[in-house]
Amino acid sequence: MTATTTATTSRPRPVPDRTAVDPDALAEFTGRWAADQAATAHAATVVVGDRLGLYRALADGGVQTADELAAATDCHPRLVREWLHAQVASAYCHHADGYYWLDPEQAACLADPNSLTFMAPGALATSTNHKDTERVCAAFRSNGAIEWGEHHHDLFDGTQRFFEPVYRANLVSTWIPALDGVVDKLTHGARVADIGCGQGVALILLAEAFPASTFAGFDYHDGSIDAARRNAAAAGVSDRVTFEVAGADTFGGHDLDLVCVFNALHEWGDPVRSAEHIRRSLAPDGTWMFTEPCTDPELVPSVRARTFYSASTFVCTPSALSQPGGEALGAQAGEAELRRVVEAAGFTRFRRATESPNFMVLEARP
Repeated sequence: MTATTTATTSRPRPVPDRTAVDPDALAEFTGRWAADQAATAHAATVVVGDRLGLYRALADGGVQTADELAAATDCHPRLVREWLHAQVASAYCHHADGYYWLDPEQAACLADPNSLTFMAPGALATSTNHKDTERVCAAFRSNGAIEWGEHHHDLFDGTQRFFEPVYRANLVSTWIPALDGVVDKLTHGARVADIGCGQGVALILLAEAFPASTFAGFDYHDGSIDAARRNAAAAGVSDRVTFEVAGADTFGGHDLDLVCVFNALHEWGDPVRSAEHIRRSLAPDGTWMFTEPCTDPELVPSVRARTFYSASTFVCTPSALSQPGGEALGAQAGEAELRRVVEAAGFTRFRRATESPNFMVLEARP
């Protein structure tokens, strides 16, 4: 078994303020656990509703009965009614006198893939935590490694569909303009690479916005590259977008004007070596833009920290441990740790260019 241990420090060990059970604190914790259990169970109904088109049909059809929704989706009426009751119980839809409907906010989050707040695919991506539990337990007991491609396939599609609204809302309108001089380069014709491109959504959005530029996406997962090529063909940008199987420290290209890394740096086994390779691939005045999850100033209970640390335990950290290098930053590495990586790789300028509610956009220059 391979294990990583934390070095002993001279800091005093904390002393708990009490050891006996407080009935009020116990009641508060069990109530919180029950709410979490209910949310976990309900998340599976979101996957079903998204996959079967139930949310979309409920939004499109307006106020309707369970039988009407079942007919519209070719689903079993009794199961549709039970599913609807689960949505009402979680405040995911409304109900009165045997009729059900979504309000505009619910529809924007659950039913409209073009909405900037379309969140339903997130349930598909996070559902793979449960589908991969045995694999993750095995990693805990061995070397900690799980390659990205070893995960359940729902992770790949769920990740693409969850992040696409984020990129549509921010990439061209906010993130790229926050970079020094990059919009002008892209407008007049730049050479761009996306490292860890996944299924290519972000790069395709850039290609659509800046037709004078050329774009190359790289990912070490061949299944994602196959999907990216199909997505580029469907979007009609294959004339200026290519995708190749390659790692972060082996991808080809030189004199690049812009290198992008979207929420992938923390999954690399040797982030400094990969950052050095990115620096060497850039033109002298090139830009490296990468996004990473925002972090809280301290390790405290929060919705954001719960989400990212859970994802990092199941996906991000095992992915890094599956690669040469032995460093696993995790999804909550934080800006100071990311700065260390950038500066160790030889970049001379580093700044937070902008941020969205959950992601920071970082800019590094040679």
